[in-house]
Amino acid sequence: METDELDIKHSKLGMVSYGFNSFSRELLRMAFTAFGFFFYQTEVHLDVWIIAFSYILFALYNMFNDPLIGYLTNKPFKFTKRWGRRFPWIVLGGIPWGLSYILIFMPPNVDPISDAWILFIWLLFTTCLFDTFHSLFFVSYMSLFPDKFRSVQERRTASGIYIMVGVFGVALGAIAPPLFFNYGDMSSYAFQGVMIFIIATIGFLLAIPGSREDKPTVELYLKAYAERPERESFFKTLKIAVKQRPFIIWMIFYVLYQSLVETMQASIAYTVRYSFKMPETANTLIFAGMLIGVILAAPLWTMYSRKTKNNKKVMLISALLLAATTLPITFLRDYWGLVFNMVAWGAALGGFWVMIFPLSADVIDNSVVLTGKREEGIYTGFQQFFGRMGIIIQALTFAIVQTLTGFDRLVEDQTELAIWGIHFHQALIPMFFILIGAFIFWKWYDLTPEKVQQNEARIKEMGI
Repeated sequence: METDELDIKHSKLGMVSYGFNSFSRELLRMAFTAFGFFFYQTEVHLDVWIIAFSYILFALYNMFNDPLIGYLTNKPFKFTKRWGRRFPWIVLGGIPWGLSYILIFMPPNVDPISDAWILFIWLLFTTCLFDTFHSLFFVSYMSLFPDKFRSVQERRTASGIYIMVGVFGVALGAIAPPLFFNYGDMSSYAFQGVMIFIIATIGFLLAIPGSREDKPTVELYLKAYAERPERESFFKTLKIAVKQRPFIIWMIFYVLYQSLVETMQASIAYTVRYSFKMPETANTLIFAGMLIGVILAAPLWTMYSRKTKNNKKVMLISALLLAATTLPITFLRDYWGLVFNMVAWGAALGGFWVMIFPLSADVIDNSVVLTGKREEGIYTGFQQFFGRMGIIIQALTFAIVQTLTGFDRLVEDQTELAIWGIHFHQALIPMFFILIGAFIFWKWYDLTPEKVQQNEARIKEMGI
């Protein structure tokens, strides 16, 4: 097969369809991040350290589940030639993932103090189930990106479209749940789970056309797999990956970025209820502000990345702006001030979202040149392995800060110190996460634009 056969151009409509994977993924991820911890602490009234312990075990399961699924699905199956390498797993993971989200908000009706460990087991089981289907879906569709979109230019275009579609999922994941649940009404949280599942399923169905793989790419993969030497073990592959400097630096940066996002977004529901003393629907405009910022800025970030042709530079600028727009939230006690600040925060976040896929693809391309093999699924799994540390950091941040500042889950009126604690874990602490990550990325990430272009040309020569 000639390498020119792989220079396949994809339509904008196909890229939009592919982006609906992001829509449903971000919808479910955001809804869980924004209201999962909050639900178990303020509605179920489970102790914060028990929730944190469950989240830590859930994240540890995540860390090994993602790369393992990437490893297991990176080989051909009987259906690969007909249905593709990634497409079947995208379909098989998607809809069950949405169903598992509902179960998280249907805990047993038991006493949160005397039967706390029953609730702990339920939370751990449902979140691990949630992540199993997420991993099957996410590792597969993210691995499809560098294989389907092979040129730097097409990756930037596809990423920009992908972000614009995905941001609506983020928005609905934050905006929609408060429209369906009420403080103090446990059954209403289960109802919002059903509604989020329905919306997510529509997104998965719209993503089917764009998730199909190009036949020449599948055929080339099958040919290369048949000719390759014996497959290396999972741990040997991990060892090879962590020896690659761009990969490990990118993973450290990604962990600290995820820590910012998980901690900041999960704090908003606490700020609305306890600092602003406003109803659950007040969450909507705060997240809507973020949506507006991303929508307005994402096309500008895409154009800027095309102009500079320097993924590292664009990512660094975005990270510094994220830090600058996160800090003021520490001191904001005005609802509308937070809404407008979230517009600026969303604009900065848009740059990071636009660049995640192109930069991840750069790292994967570098591994292809070094190893001579396409292992997108494994490397994507490794990225999720490291990224899940953000959940651990978020859970520990909440537990430590709330313990030190005296947050009481059983009362509505918190002390002034507890309110400051909420603002600290919403903004001040996450700001330091992203600043540390940006410094490490600036100092040691060495995939320059010239190196990226050389890798792209080398992969074409290799014909893989």
